[in-house]
Amino acid sequence: MRRTPGALGPVAGVALALSAPYWLPSAVVALRVKVFARVNGPEGVIVPNEQVGPDRFEELYGHPAANGRSRGAGLSDLFWYWLSPGPEVHQEHLEPGPRYDAVARTTTAILAGSSARLSAAATRCAAAVLDELVPGDVTLVRLRDLMMPVWAEFFHELVFHEPCPPGVRELITGNAADVVDSLKNTRLRHMARRRRLTRYLLRRLAAGDLPHALPAELASPLERAHYLQGAFFNTAVVQMSEAMAHLLLVLATEQDVQRRLAARPEDDHDLGNVMNETLRMYPLFGIAHRITTADIDLGDGVAYPAGTVLCFDYPAYHASGHENPEVFDPGRWDRVSMRDAHHIPFGIAANRPCPAWRLAPLVMRAVTREMLRRFTLHSSVSHTRSIPHRAPCLLVARDRPLPRHRLIAVLGFMRLRDRWEDLGRSVLQLVLGTWMVRDARRLRLTQRYFAQQDAAAARAAGRPRPAAAPGAAADGRPPGASGGCPYPHG
Repeated sequence: MRRTPGALGPVAGVALALSAPYWLPSAVVALRVKVFARVNGPEGVIVPNEQVGPDRFEELYGHPAANGRSRGAGLSDLFWYWLSPGPEVHQEHLEPGPRYDAVARTTTAILAGSSARLSAAATRCAAAVLDELVPGDVTLVRLRDLMMPVWAEFFHELVFHEPCPPGVRELITGNAADVVDSLKNTRLRHMARRRRLTRYLLRRLAAGDLPHALPAELASPLERAHYLQGAFFNTAVVQMSEAMAHLLLVLATEQDVQRRLAARPEDDHDLGNVMNETLRMYPLFGIAHRITTADIDLGDGVAYPAGTVLCFDYPAYHASGHENPEVFDPGRWDRVSMRDAHHIPFGIAANRPCPAWRLAPLVMRAVTREMLRRFTLHSSVSHTRSIPHRAPCLLVARDRPLPRHRLIAVLGFMRLRDRWEDLGRSVLQLVLGTWMVRDARRLRLTQRYFAQQDAAAARAAGRPRPAAAPGAAADGRPPGASGGCPYPHG
């Protein structure tokens, strides 16, 4: 029996609807990029590019004049919006100078400690959280959500030299989740939630409970509280939770790798290779932007004037110079030299390296071993650098394995749920991301802060208020450079 042309319409509509999870999310992401590009305007130069290839990426990144961080970039308004309160004292967003140097030294000192002590603390915090949150034999979790309490406990202990009270842990995880969810455009920011943590830190500082000396350059109690909140209870908790979510999700999908690590838990070399490969494929930063504070001339006709916004694309750089970069292959690190590889998971020493470059691998190893000691991990969800689904994973008690047919059924459910969640989430990210980008541009947090600083300095010196920089736009932005950095790949 032949179908009439009119009868094909409903069939095609149903097929289109059912296939939406497979094509619509990528279409929405492409639309998102276009919307953000239109809203943000031509913001900067993405590197690597035709002029500065991967072989010169670190040369430009480490140039002494590529050291501006917030001043003069409209894109900074968006980052300050997401990282509020206190982005003006956030270590990663301070301008170069004595204040940044003092804050960086303090962060390094707080993060210091013997390898044995730091590893033991991470293991202890992980064990306590897992005992509490994963009591059964089989548990479906979101790995990022599971890791946040671990790092909230760890960094509270590191900062205050005492265990983290349960109520305070909730303050820290609520703050960190709000920051990262807004960064990924899956939720709007909630400043009241974040300010509750600020008030707790102010109380501890007023009571003299902090066993560390903070820089004199942080003049007020609020600046000191914002520094602690931004460095340790925003960035540290978020980045370590994301790093562990990526690593554990890799183990949940690469079963051979997981079995090998579980069988040889003390093999630092093998685990190190797995961690390096994970951070190569899923770097924690999408884009790191820097503003040139002087003209840069690399020779061969490659030059950038002062005020250029350089957007360093970590995923593109990590994918270059490697054979089959899309394949997860920990063994590649036995075949390539770390010195020559395009691999900077913690940045580069010449330009604001991550202060946790030593601590992070130590404590990630410790928590991974504790997870593998207790569980087998299983997942069938997609794995992207931004990991907006928070890494769904099935944890099964290692000494009580799940029957194969039940495991297959659960993995099938996870795969189907992930597809449909991705569909709704992509649309939500488009709507919320567009709203937040526009709101950040309306508030102009960075531009207003530096305008106030300039006005205060001019009054103190008895000078007229500084005029906008030559060639700057009416809103204080530097002259636009070729290319664009429409979105920081959150």
